[in-house]
Amino acid sequence: MNKTTKSKFVCEYPINASAKLLYPYLTTASGLSEWFCDDVIVDENKIYNFIWDGRSHYAEMTGHRTNKSVRFLFLDENKKHLSDPAYIDFSIESSELTQEQFLKVVDYSEEEDKKELEEQWEYLLQNLRETVGG
Repeated sequence: MNKTTKSKFVCEYPINASAKLLYPYLTTASGLSEWFCDDVIVDENKIYNFIWDGRSHYAEMTGHRTNKSVRFLFLDENKKHLSDPAYIDFSIESSELTQEQFLKVVDYSEEEDKKELEEQWEYLLQNLRETVGG
């Protein structure tokens, strides 16, 4: 059996927006579809269907703290849990010293090309900054 290994990509991005303004862009279908993917559909079981390039990727919001953080745990194509699931964490953090806001991203996935992941997240965060005006 060919088991793919996952790696964890962690990065913090400065963002000029309050946690209250930012949070809906990280947790709601309409907010996420504005910057993160082509579309998001949430079904009656609260399973998120992230759509990129016409392909569905199912995820469950497994943890969230209002105006602080959220985690999406990815499921298989039958919306079932995997033994070593990919996930994405978004945490809104602020520097006490500078009062600057940061969005910390943890992307645990099979993508091995760190450079490509960096570019991908840089692009996504640029979209988010433009969307929230930050």
